[in-house]
Formats: sequence, structure tokens, C-alpha cells
Amino acid sequence: MDSEQFLEQEWLDAYLMHTNSIYSSDMYYATRFLAGDAFTYLNSGNEVLMVSSMEKGRAEKESRIADVRSSSDYSLKEEAKAHKDSGEAYCRVIARLLKCEGLHKVAVPRDFPVFYADCLERAGFQITCVKSPIMIQREKKTTSEIQAITTAQRACEQAVTRAIGAISKADIVNGELMTNGKTLTSEDVRALIHHSLLDNACEADGTIVACGPRSADPHWQGQGALMADQPIVMDVFPRHMVHRYYSDMSRTVVRGEPDPKIVEMHQAVLAAQEAAFDLIGPGVNGSEVHQAVCDTITDAGFHVGDEEGFIHSTGHGVGLDVHERPGLGMQDVALEKGNVVTVEPGLYYRDVGGVRVEDMVVVTASGCKNLTTFDKNLRI
Repeated sequence: MDSEQFLEQEWLDAYLMHTNSIYSSDMYYATRFLAGDAFTYLNSGNEVLMVSSMEKGRAEKESRIADVRSSSDYSLKEEAKAHKDSGEAYCRVIARLLKCEGLHKVAVPRDFPVFYADCLERAGFQITCVKSPIMIQREKKTTSEIQAITTAQRACEQAVTRAIGAISKADIVNGELMTNGKTLTSEDVRALIHHSLLDNACEADGTIVACGPRSADPHWQGQGALMADQPIVMDVFPRHMVHRYYSDMSRTVVRGEPDPKIVEMHQAVLAAQEAAFDLIGPGVNGSEVHQAVCDTITDAGFHVGDEEGFIHSTGHGVGLDVHERPGLGMQDVALEKGNVVTVEPGLYYRDVGGVRVEDMVVVTASGCKNLTTFDKNLRI
């Protein structure tokens, strides 16, 4: 549903977004423009982008919005002189924009600043907080968006190839992995991953390289020496610095001989992932996919719970955010063609550590296509 259909359905005059962050995915999707200065998007059937006077020329060249205006057109400098509070001044500029457009009933997203909402209501506007229609639009990826995600994924795979290469070439000394006489650490491998990503115009934060029993904590980033015969969980979710789309992939590897329980866990995780692949398609409920994964895990003799075993959802959407809708979990969400979701079953036990394998798939007309091409070998 586009924004105009949304306004007609909800009997609203306009949809309004505001940000002063370069990390607003909805704003970037709507405008294809971001700036560090405050700027505002208004859709009342006619789309308006209001930016600072310094950014107006760039916005006219880079954004997809034809009607670009400057906040100076609505007396920002005069308001800033009259009010010591810059937020109050900018809110009055937004109010002037709305009044000039003849708008009264305005929808805003749930992350719209409360201060601005209160200020606009005091100015006589009816402000309604709604689930973002932009976020809903973002769920179904276009061909170009899928290509962007795939580009980020190839960079991710190249980075993990470099990481696994370092792990596989390391010497084993007293159970530790060593390179050139120095202990190979989680930090070393994470740096290799990040350097490779930068070479491919990608960046990452929160990359996981977690070894040993502590890898049973799914979000532990890992630190210290990497050990032989222990699971090493790598979870890499880079964002391309040009088109801003994410990818996401996890692999679990062991240099040496893994504990038999780790081998069984890995086999169960792969089987659960295949069960999800077989089920995913348009019209399928994400909760059904999650239940199929849970059933496969329990059939393999492992636990589905809150503290050990399979302890998280099966997957999440990927796009301009690394976690977005739709999800594969407990909530009922019907999948649609064009959704890009991860499939990442995992098993976690404190005595041996964790195993997680994560691919990204796009929902197609007849099922799904795996966007991940990286192998899933446990032993390296």
C-alpha cells in the first residue's frame, strides 16, 4: 500500500516524517536522501522534502523528490532568533509548512519526536501516530533492491572466506590456534573480516567471532584466543556504504576434531534449515516456518526453549535495516513474493557452545531462492 492509499484509507490529510540522522531507513527509502541536518518529508498526495538551505542544492540533485524546499522559505532564521530553543523554532517551521499546504489531520510514525507532536497539537493540528506505511512498503523488495542485497552478500562471503582461510592455515600449539608465532584471536579474525568488507565498500558493526563454550550466548561477539577442536561461530551482517542495503550470514566451523555433540547439533541445524527452505513461499505464514524448524530440532533430540537448545526465532527480514519485517517466529505474518528473510536455526548448550547457520532467501512466486552461496562445512 503506498502512502496515498494509506491516507485515503485512514481519512488523513498527510503523512509526515522528520529526522536529523543519517540512519533513518524509512526516510532514505521515501526520499533517497539523507543528511546530518534536520530535514522533513511530507506526503499529502504531493511529496515535499524540506531541508536546510545548505542542503537544498544537493537534495535537488540526489533525492527522488521533485518538490524540494528550504526551511529558510518558512522563516527558520527568524524563528531561531525569536526562540532560544532550536526545537521550538523548527517545530514552528513545520507548522508553517503544514498550514501553507492547507493540512490539518496529519499522521506521523511511531518514532516521530514527542516534542514536535505536542508542539504541532498546540498549534492546532490533529496528530495521529500510526504504524509506518513506508516500513510496510519496504517489506517487498524490488529487483534492484534484491541485487543490492546480493552485492552486500557477496562482499560478506568474501570476508568470511578470508576469515576461514586464516583459521584453517593457523598452527595448533597446546590447543590454541597460532599464526607466525602469535595467538590467533577473535579480534584478529574480526579485523580481517572488517578490512575485507571495507575493500568492497561495506562496513559492519557487531560482527561475531565467538569460540568455545561461551558461543552458547548467541550475541557474544567473542574475544581472546581461538581454540582447536572448539566451535567458532561467525555472524557477519555488513551494510553497503553506497546503496545502504544489508546482508546477513552465519557459519560455524571447527579447526580440528569437533565434539560429537557439536557434530550432531550442526547436522540438526542444517536439517532444520532445509525444512524451512522447503516450506517458504508466498502465502505461507512465518510462524508455520518457525514451527517446522522447531519440530525438526526436537525430532533430532534437541530442546526448544528459553535458555538452552533452540532459543530464538528462525529469521528476520533484511533490507535497509539488518532486522526488519517480516519475521519468521511466533507472530502470524504471511510471506509475500519479494520478501527477503534470513533462515538461521541455532542450537546452544553451555557445556559445548553454540552452532548457528544462517542464509538469506528471497520469496519467489513458487517458493524461495537462496541468495547465499557459501558452503556450510563444519570441519576446516
